[in-house]
Amino acid sequence: LVNNAGVQPVQPLPGMTLADWSAVVDTNLRATFACTQAAAETMRAGGGGTITHIASIEASQPAPGHAHYNASKAAVAMHARSAALEYGPYGIRVNSVSPGLIGRPGLADAWPDGVRRWEAAVPAGRLGRAEDVADACVFLASPMASFVTGHDLVVDGGISARPTW
Repeated sequence: LVNNAGVQPVQPLPGMTLADWSAVVDTNLRATFACTQAAAETMRAGGGGTITHIASIEASQPAPGHAHYNASKAAVAMHARSAALEYGPYGIRVNSVSPGLIGRPGLADAWPDGVRRWEAAVPAGRLGRAEDVADACVFLASPMASFVTGHDLVVDGGISARPTW
């Protein structure tokens, strides 16, 4: 299972309503919980499996206007670690992948300043690609990662290594 549902509206915390908060948390965290529970039950009966949650580097490096997203993705990463502890005895490995900025059609037009700043700052010199995230998920589901569980694999082109001062 790859838990990849997520929404990321931009909205400042001052003025955010409980409904705004819940819409993001329900999509990003509640769905992860529900899908994990259902898949783990089947995996337990089948002798094991792998579950990967898509978190975000914003789980540990929050962005302004994303308080609900930041908190939900931090919770998703912690859910993976908790699930790794509890499902490990059943042969189920649970990890998370935390992407940085992933390109999509129209992103450079919608957010030109942000894309330019990212590309100038990231050691890899480019936006991430969907394939970068998919490759990380395939690795975590493969026998090459048979002893990896409860881990958050950061896929951000090295931006997390960059000093903020």
